[in-house]
Amino acid sequence: MYFESALAGLAMVVVWPAIGYLGLGIVLGMFFGAVPGLSGLVGMAILLPFTIGMDTASAFAFLIGMYAVTTTSDTLASVLLGVPGTAASQATILDGYPLAQKGEAARALGAAFTVSGIGGLLGAIMLALSIPIVEPLILAVSDPEFFVLGILGLTMVGALSGHSMLKGLTAACLGLLLATIGFAEFSGQPRYTFDFIYLLDGVPILPLVLGLFAIPEILDLAISDGSISRVKRTEVKGGMMTGVRDAFKHWWLGLRCTVIGVYIGMLPGLGGAIVDWVAYGHAVQSSKDKSQFGKGDIRGVIAPEAANNAMKGGALLPTIAFAIPGSASMAILLGAFTIQGLQPGPQMLISELDVTFSLIWSLAIANVAGALALLVWGNQLAKLTFVKGHILVPAVMQFIFMGSWIERSDMGDWILLLGFGALGYLMKKGGWSRPPLVLGYILGKIMESALHISIQTHSMGSFSRPIVLAMIALLILTLYVAYRRHKTNQLNTDPLEDSESEGGSVHHPSLSIPVSMGALLVFLAAGATALGWSYGSKLFPLTVIAVGIALALSVVLSDVRNLALMKRGANTALRPIVASEMGNAMKFVLLLLGVLLAALVVGQYLALIAFVGIYLWFWGRYSPRIIALYCALSAIGLYGLFEVVVPVIWYQPLFFTLF
Repeated sequence: MYFESALAGLAMVVVWPAIGYLGLGIVLGMFFGAVPGLSGLVGMAILLPFTIGMDTASAFAFLIGMYAVTTTSDTLASVLLGVPGTAASQATILDGYPLAQKGEAARALGAAFTVSGIGGLLGAIMLALSIPIVEPLILAVSDPEFFVLGILGLTMVGALSGHSMLKGLTAACLGLLLATIGFAEFSGQPRYTFDFIYLLDGVPILPLVLGLFAIPEILDLAISDGSISRVKRTEVKGGMMTGVRDAFKHWWLGLRCTVIGVYIGMLPGLGGAIVDWVAYGHAVQSSKDKSQFGKGDIRGVIAPEAANNAMKGGALLPTIAFAIPGSASMAILLGAFTIQGLQPGPQMLISELDVTFSLIWSLAIANVAGALALLVWGNQLAKLTFVKGHILVPAVMQFIFMGSWIERSDMGDWILLLGFGALGYLMKKGGWSRPPLVLGYILGKIMESALHISIQTHSMGSFSRPIVLAMIALLILTLYVAYRRHKTNQLNTDPLEDSESEGGSVHHPSLSIPVSMGALLVFLAAGATALGWSYGSKLFPLTVIAVGIALALSVVLSDVRNLALMKRGANTALRPIVASEMGNAMKFVLLLLGVLLAALVVGQYLALIAFVGIYLWFWGRYSPRIIALYCALSAIGLYGLFEVVVPVIWYQPLFFTLF
């Protein structure tokens, strides 16, 4: 039965017009993945209405084709610009962007596209093979496992992604606390909103991610007066084919991360949020030589890219088999089932098995086709890393501003974007790893819900289940490995090699102290505020705060000690602030604040075009002709993308509006 249904599913996909819609979906998916702020979720929401009137095979081929390749093309922004194309490419930045800075962007892209295509293909195959046996596996994982898995994921990323384990875990706690802003799920009580309506729904993810990661990198690019690559083009050694060979050289790592991606993707609501981090943590833990992770280790690109594409196959299974969406995009895909008159659930594995296999075939074909297309174009795209930074900064900043606007279309998005941008810059220069904060935010609501349900259902006995105990043992092992690694790094740190790593040992203690002191004060103030709340509202925040206070206090003491060591010249990894660098950084920040204020007066469209002209005139020193051409192209691009392709609700300024 399975073989005949598989052939029938393939026949549904390869005939016209389904194959044409699959190709169109792949092209659109590359666009949605490559543009920061857009994603498979946005693409799925935009394209869903167009499936009305299509036949079943064409509709699913169109949507799955788009959905499959977003986590392949999102690598472009992560590697070339240090900006996550989608949430699934955040871990790729840790080693992908440092490789681009070394002039090896083509190598990173070659490896990423290769493992993405193979990982997506294997993910689809594993999905097909898992259909008869996966139900008991999914049903065995309940809320206690979700909660402990969240702690495990945070610990792996917080303890292993930076030089300081304490800073990483403190950042993770800050992320968890951020996730509690808004209405409490189990009591309906507003928390930490400070009477701002905007915060009742919590902190939006896009301003947080783009602020923490994108703005610090663009700021550095602006004040460096150079290109993304810090080596000359003639000195580049690795090209696209070098990356392809790297992918096959590390085939065992890619295969392991593919398996991780598939089976974590099956966990409803959780898999897509953490799969790249779990894969990255696994790559670090399982490697004998960990010294280059965060500085441009190709394994740090291969692991998350193999996993996040394989995750797509895993996320499809609970969606099809149990009508439980494996991710937010899969929740929208359920709408396509309704439009087509299908009922997701066990019947999709029995009477509609050919339709199920058509989805699997679409996923497999799209992953391979998308990866091959990007491999062909990747060498040309990698040349962007050698373009002068002042040409890239205005265009990228426009995408960052508008990318953060898409989610809620509120001026609070831009305020948060700039606020998190300042925090991200301090964290980067102060030796803090930023990924744990984002992951903590992503997992916070899931972990809080799982904690409440676990305690209400089984009390503390929930955490004595066999799978939970196995995860706790792995958690303890992770902390032990991280502690040993931390001690080894203290003895063997090379400041010259470590200067570009995420959360590296080379940092400015005077910029770390504001973060650590700020974190401590935030935890203390948040704890005092939460004491008067109901039990359901304060249980999770107070648990996080208790841990966070202890960690933040330890980091403050460490920073004070490091500042004293730096002043005595006892540690070459600790560096004072360069006055000229900070002066230029402040000028750039003031320019961004000017965009915000101008948007309130004349609107976002004119404010962003003015930003392009002012930046190119004062920073780039370009001629009026180039500035006029750039501004004209920016005006056309902004209108075409955010008024026609992805229409947004523009802010209504004080005086007049264009849209």
